[in-house]
Order: sequence, then C-alpha cells, then structure tokens
Amino acid sequence: NDRGNLSRPGVAKVYDYRHYVTNEMKDFLSGEISAEIEEILLIGIHHEKQHQELLVTDIKYILGNNPLLPRYNDSFSENTSQSFQQKWIEMREGVYEIGHNNTNEFCYDNELGRHKVYLQNYKISNKLITNAEYLEFIEAGGYKDFNLWHAEGWDWVKQNQIEAPMYWHSIDREWHQYTMQGLQKLTAEAPVSHISYYEAFAFAQWKDCRLPTEFEWEAAQENFEWGNRWEWTESAYLPYPGYTKAPGAIGEYNGKFMVNQKVLRGGSVATSSKHTRPTYRNFFQTNLRWQFTGLRLAK
Repeated sequence: NDRGNLSRPGVAKVYDYRHYVTNEMKDFLSGEISAEIEEILLIGIHHEKQHQELLVTDIKYILGNNPLLPRYNDSFSENTSQSFQQKWIEMREGVYEIGHNNTNEFCYDNELGRHKVYLQNYKISNKLITNAEYLEFIEAGGYKDFNLWHAEGWDWVKQNQIEAPMYWHSIDREWHQYTMQGLQKLTAEAPVSHISYYEAFAFAQWKDCRLPTEFEWEAAQENFEWGNRWEWTESAYLPYPGYTKAPGAIGEYNGKFMVNQKVLRGGSVATSSKHTRPTYRNFFQTNLRWQFTGLRLAK
C-alpha cells in the first residue's frame, strides 16, 4: 500500500505542535477531571504506546522502500537467534479460562469477557519458526505450490508477485534482509518476520501442521518464550462473550474492527512492555506484513 508516502510537516513543525499539545494538556490536567475523562486519558496514553510501535514499523517500511536501504538505528536489534532445540509441548484436553481477569491492571475492552473454553488435546511448538526453516519452504517451491494456499492467499501471491517475506533480498544467490541496522545477511536462527497470515498458513500446511488458535496460544503460553514476534493465529478477531460496545468515544476503539481480521498474540521487539501480556489481542488483515509478524506451529 501507500502507507508512509503522504507528505508531512517538517520535524520542527511537528515538535512545535507537540509542545503546544503538551502545554495544553498540562493546563487541562491541573484542574478537576471527571471519571469519564480520566478513562479516556488512560486509553489515550495506551493508544500512544501502540502508535510508538507503529512509528517504528512505519519508519522501517519507508526506509525499506528507499533504494539505498539506509541504516536507521544500530542499537535496535530485531534478529536475536533462538539457539534452543525445537520441542513439542503437549497440552491436555480440558476447560481453560481465557481473557483478562479485570483487575486494577489496564487492559483493552477486547480482552474482557473472561470465559471458559474447551480445548482438545493438542501440541504447540516451544519456539518460533526461524529464517532457516522458512528458507527451506522457499527453496522447496512453497510460493509456487497453489495446494498450500487459501484461494485468496494464492491470488495475493500471484497478483503481487510474492516470493519471500517482506524485506528479503536475494543478492548473488544469497539472501539478505533489510533491518533497522541496514541490509544484512539473513540470520539463520532468528525468527522469521514480516510475513502475512497467508504465508504463515501456507508454511504450516507445508509442514503438515497448523497455526494455533488464540485460545490454544493463551492456554499454553506459560510453557514457552514469547514477545519477539507477533504470532499469527487461526482465530478470527471476534468479541468475547458478554462484550458490549462502550458508549461515547471509547466505543470507537475496538468493536468496529471486529471483521475480516485475524488475531495475533505475543508481542514484538517494538512492542511496549505495558502491552506485552498473555491476554493482549492484536489484529490485522490477512495480507499485511509491515509489522514484526511471525509464526509458531501447532498440531
């Protein structure tokens, strides 16, 4: 898409506006505020944290389309290797509680409606799929085998000539990846990143596995490391039982997006620590790749 291509004010103008807003908010908050305004402010603060993550990925997207593929931040490490061995975590059939427990800790309304779900026996991987594993999928012709893809996903591959994850570049028969530290050789044991739901699904099919549901992920998350990549799940983004759209401005926040999107769980290298919790429900359309998205297998 054309995200990032619109013209913007210069940096000085942005800072001027920021200082203006900050001063106005200081004056506003020095007075007495209602409980409703306090709730809106709290959501606004957390919304800002979400946009801080989006700013990181937008900057990477803009620079990733620059033919010079420039460095941006040498201290931003996004490709930490997973050196431990892959194992399957066996989860027992049973009833599990899902959702935020609505304590004094902040959460979004889409995490509420804590409820019980019945899960059958399943297995989930203790680690994310790596670049090396995903490269095997490419070399095996994964992007050329329509049997692995949803029909919609296959149309997306063909129409957009998709052959690899976003930011991958084949140079002299060797794969490189654009990062915030510039163009680098592919880190084999780092988690694969910037893939769509379509790609995650096709890879899982190729491995004779599947993606976990968001409920399976949440029930098992204490047994594996997470927080390096947003992990695609097989779950549609839908309201939990008892969800009601809040009145006023707050009601605009989540409910209107609950259509044609998939849930992602976990968090990424760009996510605020305040949003890295096991009940957090991220969501994106199935073709989007500009976030730090990866996958974990289940069966």
